Amino acid sequence: MLIHHSIRPMSGRLILALAAFSSVWGGMASADDKAVENLLVRPAEGYLAPRGYVCYRAAGAIGVDGRLDEGAWKSAAWSQEFVDIEGAVKPQPSWKTRVKMLWDDEYLYIGAELEEPNVWGTLTRHDAVIFQDNDFEVFIDPDGDGHNYGELEINVLNTTWDLRLPKPYKDGGMADDAWEIEGLKTATFCDGTVNDPSDADRAWMVEMAIPLRSLSKLKAKVSEQGLIPRDGEQWRINFSRVEWDVENPEGEYRKIPGRPEHNWVWSPQYTVNMHRPETWGYIEFRNARGSVRNARDALVRKDPWGPIRYQLTRIYYAQQAHRQQHSAYATELTQLELTRLEDESLVGPIELKSTAAGWQAVAKVRLGDGQETECRIDHSSRFTIGPD
Repeated sequence: MLIHHSIRPMSGRLILALAAFSSVWGGMASADDKAVENLLVRPAEGYLAPRGYVCYRAAGAIGVDGRLDEGAWKSAAWSQEFVDIEGAVKPQPSWKTRVKMLWDDEYLYIGAELEEPNVWGTLTRHDAVIFQDNDFEVFIDPDGDGHNYGELEINVLNTTWDLRLPKPYKDGGMADDAWEIEGLKTATFCDGTVNDPSDADRAWMVEMAIPLRSLSKLKAKVSEQGLIPRDGEQWRINFSRVEWDVENPEGEYRKIPGRPEHNWVWSPQYTVNMHRPETWGYIEFRNARGSVRNARDALVRKDPWGPIRYQLTRIYYAQQAHRQQHSAYATELTQLELTRLEDESLVGPIELKSTAAGWQAVAKVRLGDGQETECRIDHSSRFTIGPD
């Protein structure tokens, strides 16, 4: 889901939609529009850990046909059900959505089930704007820095749109539609009848095999193991479902005029914008082959950088607000009037430094094992760990 379709009209955020349409389809949006966006898209109050999923090795072959009926899939646990993109402040979605994941030396496998009484689709051209139909979307940032991430959208007709973002739209990123996930396999299955309003459908399913070779191109550095994730390695990932209200007065589905889409996601974003990678969930790769029992009971390892990243992200958004108000970034943290910039891992205060391109905030941290390092975020929202 791109930011330009994920803003609900007349909600006080319409200007964001216009700005993003400008940035994606008609050149860059104005600096004022971007500042307004950054002011409105602020982190939730207090650190809320995103959702996580332990992804086990596939215990057998998977044929991508959309049905998720192989033995390997039966041993994979379903995720939590999707929630509204804004989280608990909004009602629960009308229809259940859930995912499950597996992997092997070649692919990351993703399966999804989307309950739906009215299954329909219109788009058949690859790289069309798929969210104009009901769709399922995947967002992946393997190294978790918030830059150079991939997006994949699919509708019930198995029409796909894959694109890469060098950085989020709010930071001037432009979608690279020419980017292709080479070797991608996808399939869909409808438990019902597509584009037939005369009956009630139950659900539609999505199955994907995403080559690790393609995803490795989203990493700044590839590990010594090459393309294969290490045992316990974590990536940032999230899933979104776009759902339109429809009617069928003449025997065919059509979107009800004037109604915005619903945005339902796995890990909440706390604002109507999927392009905030800092709030995406975690996938943790395990070499073991899972069973339903241990998959359901498995817990993702706590991200030691999560709380400090939250604090640095607060500085990032406060800097955008300061620049909008004063036409310049702050040079001292005291100018941002932020409270509770603290975490038990911090070694000394966070430092705000000017750079040739803008600024960066640097936090020296000590982990539970005594290891000390630095975390930093810059004016483009890129988050990195280690020396500059």
